[in-house]
Amino acid sequence: MAASALLPVYLAVGPDEVKREAAVDRLKKRLEASGMADFNLDVRDMTKDPDIDDIIGSLNTYPMGADFRLVILEGCDKLAEPVREGLVAYVKNPAPTTVLLILAAQMAKNTRLYKAVAAVDKKAVIDCAAKKGRELPLLVQGMARRHGKEISLDAAEELIARAGDGTRMLGNELKTLAQMVDAPRIERVDVERLVVRTAEVKPWDFLNAVAARDLPRALELYRLQPPKSEVRLFSLLCTRLRELMCAKALDRRGQGRELAHVLGLQGWQVRNHLGWARRFTSEELEAALAEAVDVEAALKGSRDGQVAFTVWISHIAGKRTAPPAPRQAPTWAQ
Repeated sequence: MAASALLPVYLAVGPDEVKREAAVDRLKKRLEASGMADFNLDVRDMTKDPDIDDIIGSLNTYPMGADFRLVILEGCDKLAEPVREGLVAYVKNPAPTTVLLILAAQMAKNTRLYKAVAAVDKKAVIDCAAKKGRELPLLVQGMARRHGKEISLDAAEELIARAGDGTRMLGNELKTLAQMVDAPRIERVDVERLVVRTAEVKPWDFLNAVAARDLPRALELYRLQPPKSEVRLFSLLCTRLRELMCAKALDRRGQGRELAHVLGLQGWQVRNHLGWARRFTSEELEAALAEAVDVEAALKGSRDGQVAFTVWISHIAGKRTAPPAPRQAPTWAQ
């Protein structure tokens, strides 16, 4: 790509730090090709009371021994009005031999600066929006390949559960995993062994573990939930049980593909439901919902609510070798 193809102004906006850094790296590499990057690169931290006159002076400085000069303005989320208006005026009439890169984790599309950059060219705004939850595992798999490794989907999901959805943190953890895992493919057991959990456990991880009948993991994730969260988890788990009953009924009729439509959910939200439902008998799901009546009573009026909830989890997620016993008064209610 020739230097003339570069726009005079770019705005990389969004919370995804990796995308923002990628925009910075691309422009820096273009500048480094000239061999004069040290003389033509100006990086400013705009959170530290910037001098707009000095910045405009830098933007209007001619490059030395290179096709263009690169000015990077970091932390442009909340600019003082004189600084913001000075940049708006510059963007409307930018220097032809300078490339300005504005970085911001957030900037509303209706602000004057955003509109001014967008008016330069449709490619001037670089979208660095965070990936949606369902897209993150695929992103992690792509990030792992850049470190020379493959990572299984369940390992990617476990990494997100432990490290959070920040792409910088995920990238750092993947770099470490790539160095410590000898095999060409990173598996979930590797993530569990090598990655310390720093992110708050989401209730969905707990629900998924119960639905998968992974009792040790379900109990581990329950212990990591915030204090006094049983009532909310109880409600969510009852909903999940009903979803699995619906999945089982549709699966039995050969209509499993209609599950998302019937439940009013997106396809990605129920992608594992049929598989989970097949791990239960209809009687087990019905027994779990029947037992929920006593668990709800314990949660509302008993000091043993946590015990009741834990036992209920064990009954749902535990692998039964015999049909569920007839319902009787639980031990905490006796």
